[in-house]
Amino acid sequence: MKKSIIALSFVSVLLLVACGAGKEKISEETKTLSSEEIKIESKKANDFFDRVFDAAVDRDPMRQSILGIKKDYDKWTDISDEHVQKELEIVKTNLDSLHANFKLEVLDDQTKISYKLFEKDCNDRIDNFKWRFHDYPVNQMGGLQTDVPTFLVNVHLVADKKDAESYVSRLNGINLLFDHLIVNLKIREGKNIIPPKFVFPYVINDCKNIISGAPFEIGKPACALIEDFTKKVNALKDVSETDKKQLIQNANDALLKSVKPAYEKLIAYWNELSKKATTDDGAWKLPDGDAFYDAALKLTTTTNMTADEIHELGLKEVARIHGEMKEIMKRVHFKNDNLNDFFDFMRTDKQFYFQNTAEGKEAYRLKAVKIIDDMKKELDKLFVTKPEADIVVLPVEAFREKSAGGAFYEDPAADGSRPGRYYINLYNMPDQAIYQMEALAYHEGIPGHHMQVAIAQELKGIPKFRMHGGNTAYVEGWALYSELVPKEIGFYQDPYSDFGRLAMELFRAARLVVDTGIHRKKWTREQALTYFKENTPNPEGDNKKEIERYIIWPSQATGYKIGMNKILELRENAKRKLGNKFDIREFHDVVLTSGPLPMDILEEVVNSWVENKMKYVCLWSNLNNNKC
Repeated sequence: MKKSIIALSFVSVLLLVACGAGKEKISEETKTLSSEEIKIESKKANDFFDRVFDAAVDRDPMRQSILGIKKDYDKWTDISDEHVQKELEIVKTNLDSLHANFKLEVLDDQTKISYKLFEKDCNDRIDNFKWRFHDYPVNQMGGLQTDVPTFLVNVHLVADKKDAESYVSRLNGINLLFDHLIVNLKIREGKNIIPPKFVFPYVINDCKNIISGAPFEIGKPACALIEDFTKKVNALKDVSETDKKQLIQNANDALLKSVKPAYEKLIAYWNELSKKATTDDGAWKLPDGDAFYDAALKLTTTTNMTADEIHELGLKEVARIHGEMKEIMKRVHFKNDNLNDFFDFMRTDKQFYFQNTAEGKEAYRLKAVKIIDDMKKELDKLFVTKPEADIVVLPVEAFREKSAGGAFYEDPAADGSRPGRYYINLYNMPDQAIYQMEALAYHEGIPGHHMQVAIAQELKGIPKFRMHGGNTAYVEGWALYSELVPKEIGFYQDPYSDFGRLAMELFRAARLVVDTGIHRKKWTREQALTYFKENTPNPEGDNKKEIERYIIWPSQATGYKIGMNKILELRENAKRKLGNKFDIREFHDVVLTSGPLPMDILEEVVNSWVENKMKYVCLWSNLNNNKC
């Protein structure tokens, strides 16, 4: 990470303004502590936070691998409810230790943030533990049936023979892992928490894809897992050909003896469970569903907004964005002023879509790469801190492309061994409009998810849990905000591309309406589809996938627009107070260099920056004999 000399000097002045001559008054009830005493207490707290984080990672083999740690490289994470209950007791113990050993008022500013975040996370996990079965751990968006092969392909790197043996051990462990998964599904079945009917064919298809091809089917091309393993093993330079052949044979054996029966058991259970599924979609159908949805909204948005308030905000934002779209229609001289006619034009005109061929798909990917590369060249205009981790653009793998979302981002490894990945689903090119490419690349890549995640992982001087955590309102709010920021420095020169930016923001606004409509107002899938069709230009296939996503993931889709709106609100407030002293680069640094924050704590951090900068401006004015 790099910071400019100017920025470092500015921070130093702020510290002088805030701390005075080496003393900091903590509170009226607490004695005045020296900077050294505050530093010592803060270090104790940060050491505690890191011990807790390291211990949690030490109990989680899959998270170890994601972080680039190879301690339990041959194991899967324990997903049994017994393990989950033990984890809850550890959370309670950690919270008690926080309160018993540390006082908020004797910590420095960053450690105070860490204290509040740690306390909030513990309380959220304790308060929401009762809802741990109120989800669908196997669904069309994900679950172990696709997460396991994706993890092995993308996360489990093979640098030597031992890594390859660990890969085989994980293949052999899938049978037991899926046994635990089925137990968890049966617990939910007993509580009548069963996915809607539409989910079942997707999952069956995904499962069958994984166990298709060699070695499951003689004479067929290699399945995704053996193809991946063979490629990784053959790339090893210091392993003999004999050992390579044996490793590949061991992997084939594991696929037949563990992976195949695991998926067959899941398919058999899933087929039986489908007989109990209904077409009811909303969270309201679950036990205490309304209370669960309220809790989910609070966790997602990190606000106290009610479902009705979110619904109304969505309607208001949809109307505003429609107005801006009509201005675009005038710019391109559309034949009339009917927005729905323009939506139909954008959905159907061939100029807005690549051909649904291998060449068309690669052309899309290459253009996405160029969009990100062009944005990289302009980052100095917007950011002080920039990530070291690189990003690559990849198509979603064939084994999950039929059910996966339209686009998503996967984090880089903290140790630099794996870049960030922007995945684009190119299964059906009519679902990927060219006019939305620019905004989508900014959202998933730069300056969106990749900037935020990579910067957080590379931060120094804050505890690890803040580098690797996150909440939807912050993470997705920043990504949606990042679709707008490039426009402010001259991007989106093509009016159709600017329409695409508005279309994506409109989609997130419409989500507020549809998510609350489905889960609180008992909308059917047909009502939701109609709303999207009448109010957005998105293709029907895209709308269908999105609605199915909201159904199995209550509240998640509301975080985007609420988070974006909050960041914009904080930015405009800072501009108003600072006037010509406002610097967009400094604002972005404040937002990004504390790691992911709930909206209320983000507001505290930004407001503190504004207040300290105003003190700095006044101090500078006084030194120059000017009135503040």
